[in-house]
Amino acid sequence: MKTNHGNLLHDVPANAPDEIVAALQQWQGAGDVRIERIVSNGQASPRGFWYDSPEDEWVLVVSGSGAVEIEGGATHALGAGDWLHLPAHCRHRVAWTDPAQPTVWLAVHVARKPQVP
Repeated sequence: MKTNHGNLLHDVPANAPDEIVAALQQWQGAGDVRIERIVSNGQASPRGFWYDSPEDEWVLVVSGSGAVEIEGGATHALGAGDWLHLPAHCRHRVAWTDPAQPTVWLAVHVARKPQVP
């Protein structure tokens, strides 16, 4: 049995000009699952831009802080330990992330495959 391990807070880039996304693990089966580490250094989604993913997404702020805005709804300010579930096709954007320190997100994406009768 092959194992895999790491540390989410190892080699966190500070002051990077762009958000950095690293895939940590992925599984395919009855539903595809992908886990990513995202590091933000003051980045936000461009004005007028909305994510509209066909996958459910669950995000956790490991360190730092940021806010996720839901189209036509609330803005969720998140700090270390806070998490948010975004159902598939929930249009959202990153409103802001902390410019003074890296914000480390753990994102879990789940794509459900249609059930065959």
